[in-house]
Amino acid sequence: MADQQASALEDSAKETAAIWTSIAERSSRILSEYLARQADGENDHPDPLNISGPFTEMFAKMMENPEQVLALQAEYMKRWADLWHSSSQAMLGQKADPMVEPATDDRRFRDKVWSENAVFDYIKQSYLLAAQQIQSSVGAVGGLDEDTRHRVDFYTKQFVDAMSPTNFAATNPKVIEATLESKGENLVNGMQNLLDDLERGDGRLAITMTDQDAFEVGKNIATSKGKVVYQNELMQLLQFEPTTKKVFEKPLLIIPPWINKYYILDLQPENSFIKWATGKGHTVFVISWVNPDTELAEKTFTDYMHEGPLDAINAIEKATGEKQVNVIGYCLGGTLLAATLAWMTSKRKVSRVASATFFTTLVDFTHAGDLKVFIDDAQIEMIEERMDKSGGVLDGADMASTFNLLRANDLIWSFVINNYLLGKEPMPFDLLYWNSDSTRMPKAMHTYYLRNMYQKNLLREPGGLEIDGVKIDLRKIKVPVCIVSTKDDHIAPSDATYAATQLYSGPVKFILAGSGHIAGIVNPEGSEKYGYWVTGDKTKNPPTPQEWFKKAKQHPGSWWPAWDKWIAPKSGDKVAARKPGDGKLKPIEPAPGSYVKVKSTGSAKS
Repeated sequence: MADQQASALEDSAKETAAIWTSIAERSSRILSEYLARQADGENDHPDPLNISGPFTEMFAKMMENPEQVLALQAEYMKRWADLWHSSSQAMLGQKADPMVEPATDDRRFRDKVWSENAVFDYIKQSYLLAAQQIQSSVGAVGGLDEDTRHRVDFYTKQFVDAMSPTNFAATNPKVIEATLESKGENLVNGMQNLLDDLERGDGRLAITMTDQDAFEVGKNIATSKGKVVYQNELMQLLQFEPTTKKVFEKPLLIIPPWINKYYILDLQPENSFIKWATGKGHTVFVISWVNPDTELAEKTFTDYMHEGPLDAINAIEKATGEKQVNVIGYCLGGTLLAATLAWMTSKRKVSRVASATFFTTLVDFTHAGDLKVFIDDAQIEMIEERMDKSGGVLDGADMASTFNLLRANDLIWSFVINNYLLGKEPMPFDLLYWNSDSTRMPKAMHTYYLRNMYQKNLLREPGGLEIDGVKIDLRKIKVPVCIVSTKDDHIAPSDATYAATQLYSGPVKFILAGSGHIAGIVNPEGSEKYGYWVTGDKTKNPPTPQEWFKKAKQHPGSWWPAWDKWIAPKSGDKVAARKPGDGKLKPIEPAPGSYVKVKSTGSAKS
């Protein structure tokens, strides 16, 4: 018996030694490769996010008013002393009301241990108190311009979020419990997961958010039946099979953002907007953008307009015989749609569009939210340099990292805890699979978009942009418009998207959905989540979103039926259902097509 135990211990020791030898070898290789890339000048910028300038200015302004700094410090010390007194009472078994509590939407401290255990309750409140102090001290600094203040506030929040006790093994009760129960196996597994992500990102941390093997495009995600009926260098046009005997006369074209893949609107049958719209009698077409390689680096915003929506509208006429279409633009796809409508108006071609719907779309970038933090001259120049080094395209991972920072607790730190501290594998989640399946962007188009839209905000100015010989003026657009925004959008804030209601000259309906940029849109009929707000059909849109909200009425569930009520009268009579291939365009391949299956991982060189 003793011999068997000794043998088992010896085997266990050998296995442990092999694991740590493997970890050491992988760590050494990853570090060596990283240092080699730095020596080759991969990162010539010590401050790639341009953080030092705003914070230097902030500290200089802070020191101009030392009395305010001292007053804030004194207030913090008083509150900290009160917290210590309150926590001491709790540790002695006496009742003590919390001095500071997490926000209602803060999910980090929902485990009951954070409230029931006096030590962890103290750790939690100490952190929240310090976080409030740091952010209020920064917020109290005067004399900063709006952009500098925005950048300082944003990166202060990033620091505060990163320092949460939930993100550290020694101060997270779940991690401590898992470590004791597994004798540290969770931390070993977490180290393996961390090395896997570093290797997958070629030395850059590419956090795994979902089981990448759980989904396959066209098999169990993006499964709506249809055909590719047209394609060019920049897009494939998909036509979906009808599911009703009769369909509306006017087809429906969807323009997704070129930074993402279209199947966010076709994740699973139960939450597919495409499947739902087909079931409502629309002949649905969608643009599936190419994942551009270096050969497409010089494709411009104008090229995306001509080879995207304009080519699609012409192709739809050949496929169905219909000249008029209803069009949906999602996010950047909506920005492109707005510019296209203005161009078509000047060219007297806008009669081809019966209505336009904009999902979470910015056309006035005055209050464009936290993304503006990443867009100044210095950072755009660094992006351009990075694109030059990679053959004229921006890797999808670069933009994905930026978007993840906008919701760091949900899209970064929650996975650090799950994957690296608890040593677990992430759960299969279709939306996060899509989120990780990003696309590259060509330099010419992307630089034009960043500089002219986000930085200079020229799209909102009459004649501010000239596209293919036409001075763009959104105020000339008279087609019926429906704007769908989401209440908690971090990418296209609803206050900013509402500004478009004051630009277009035709009738404009505004729908405010609950939740955020993705979940608020992908909220299917029958869902009881989130809800939405609308005003009466004859109510004019006031100048500000705050005034609009006072007049709006909240409704439960999905906004999809409200949009269907709006779009149906603009869709014409019912005709016999059209199948892909019935018209002059013959199918090229089955949906979802080949463009959507191209991954951004690896080289972008063709």
